[in-house]
Amino acid sequence: MTVDLERIRGAAAELEGVIQRTPVQYSGALSAIAGTEVWLKCENLQTGGSFKIRGAYTRMSRLAPDQKAAGVLAASAGNHAQGVALAARLLGIPATIYMPVGAALPKLAATRGYGAEVRLHGATVGEALVEALAEAGRTGREVIHPFDHEDIVTGQATIALEIAEQVPSVRTVLVPTGGGGLLAGVATALHGVLGTDIEVVGVQAEGAAAYPGSISAGHPVALATMKTMADGIAIGEPGRIPLEIVRREVRQVDLVSEEDLNRAMLLLAERAKLVVEPSGAAGVADLLARPGAHEGPIVVILSGGNIDPLVLMKVLQHGMVAAGRYLQVHVRVQDTPGHLAGLLRELAGLGANVLDVAHVRTAAGLAVDEVDIAVECETKGPEHCTDVVRELTERGYRVRQG
Repeated sequence: MTVDLERIRGAAAELEGVIQRTPVQYSGALSAIAGTEVWLKCENLQTGGSFKIRGAYTRMSRLAPDQKAAGVLAASAGNHAQGVALAARLLGIPATIYMPVGAALPKLAATRGYGAEVRLHGATVGEALVEALAEAGRTGREVIHPFDHEDIVTGQATIALEIAEQVPSVRTVLVPTGGGGLLAGVATALHGVLGTDIEVVGVQAEGAAAYPGSISAGHPVALATMKTMADGIAIGEPGRIPLEIVRREVRQVDLVSEEDLNRAMLLLAERAKLVVEPSGAAGVADLLARPGAHEGPIVVILSGGNIDPLVLMKVLQHGMVAAGRYLQVHVRVQDTPGHLAGLLRELAGLGANVLDVAHVRTAAGLAVDEVDIAVECETKGPEHCTDVVRELTERGYRVRQG
């Protein structure tokens, strides 16, 4: 078995009526940053909220009748879980999904809502997968791996056939990358349809970047630790099958910071009006971190939009901080009536919207007649932050940022 253009086209035909042909959306804001055309491939709008239904359905539709009757197992932090659960419902296959204990509540609810049995185990997808494999050993049920199978890669590759038709002039495609099934599939399909000079770039979170070391070593190398909010691409070890394809088809894997991811989600929400989870925003984060680095036209795959609203609220707030839209300062004043009111008047006059105020009277270095006022403000951007701090300082306030 192999992953090739004929099999990918066959999978695309099988997926007709099962998945949505997701739109591509032009982004003027990102085009201005990148210095070239940027298009967003909106898999966050896909059935199940991510691209995962493509690979899951392709893999499960090709199981033998006795395997379908016995049911399937899977392990996932959320997107693959929903893809397997949805595919299982469509195909009439019983499904049991192992998810990490800390999986997002909306992803848990959606997976159960599609009819799968959910079992919580471990702190990571890797630990959940170990338990799923252990049950497979006891019961003989088939494990639907999130990325390390030819059928999974083949199904994910169908995205690239759509991209080739929607943006035929594309020169660079940015792909969020965890285990590598999506990256391997997209690179294989695009190079088969549009030629090998199309640049397909994998994008990983810095705190879960297993591909650079594995590419160098020539085999999967597990990370000792991982830490990233992008749980959808928080995979500590690449799949053997995707890695083999990526080493052949992909020349570049970029890394993005948590701050880059925050900024990307904020931009997508504000300018593109799209809700995208941290892992799904990795390609946009790469554009923000490396403006002008990629040849255009560029297509960025937004791989998923499944995010807890409470997490989204926190992430967007951090994104505003990263974008210079929040200002946090400590201002030391005399502890006498009127000084706090005077500071707030100054901030209002400077156009800073005060969100929170806290008094500190016991900090080290404070005189008995002084108070440290911690103020959090909403501003118009980095230049406005600088102006506010400068003006307060020039007016005699002792100001410390952070």
